[in-house]
Amino acid sequence: MNIWQADFYHLPSQPGEQQRQWELTICQSNTFPPGNHSEKLIYTAQCFSEDANAQWLEQQISLAARGKLPDKLQVFRPQALGLLTIAAENLGIKVEATRNTEILKQVLSKRFNQQSTNYNPLALDKPPPQALPENIWGEQWQIANIAAGQIVDLFRDRPIPICSLPEEFLPINLGIASSIFIPGIIVYGGRKSMQIARWIEQKNPAFINYIPTEVGKSGGFILETGLVDRWVFNTFESEQAAEIAKNYEQKKKVAQGLHFLLIQPDDSGMTNTAFWLLKQE
Repeated sequence: MNIWQADFYHLPSQPGEQQRQWELTICQSNTFPPGNHSEKLIYTAQCFSEDANAQWLEQQISLAARGKLPDKLQVFRPQALGLLTIAAENLGIKVEATRNTEILKQVLSKRFNQQSTNYNPLALDKPPPQALPENIWGEQWQIANIAAGQIVDLFRDRPIPICSLPEEFLPINLGIASSIFIPGIIVYGGRKSMQIARWIEQKNPAFINYIPTEVGKSGGFILETGLVDRWVFNTFESEQAAEIAKNYEQKKKVAQGLHFLLIQPDDSGMTNTAFWLLKQE
């Protein structure tokens, strides 16, 4: 499948500029085998605000394609999603809203860093974390670790109702040694396991990170979903829990941001309701 990653956003305003300029950036989404991300840049084009519309984008995407349109367009910026979706769908291209646009983000960061500007092309306005609806609270949760070399064998071919193992997140494709432990969170949902799993699936989980509220004593895990949504997944007030959470973050860094979320009815290990292999940006 031919997948592109695209962004369309206004550039920093310049002194004396009467109209703001907008820039379209398109990259090839081939995340493995690892390579030079700067070589994945396909196309860039700029226009003034008066021309920043779906029709202009449709023309530029056609020019970039040179007769070979991609199968899918991945977009990480909420403000760009609407216009790019209209343009892409007019050309018969599927659009995926996802934070997983690592190549595009690295290309954007590198270009603006070279210009020595304070502008951050990846900055997004994120709302404060919301409380999870009470009807999807789990009964218990715990931190667990799985060796990178066992992830695929444990979950890929098992009869799990909801299972997400993106190829680009597989440890072997990230160059992660099989002996490295991948941290994760297990939620025991009891009779509500499937209800919890379906809610999370609908929200499109991106990653889970630990945020301390009082260093060494309390904190919580934040579930990031969609493009910018955030949820308070669970909280705790315990030095022991804080130490476990800190260890979770350390292991996640060693694993290049890789971690998992597993939903089970109970701790028997006999049944899995849902599994997501996730990667923090």
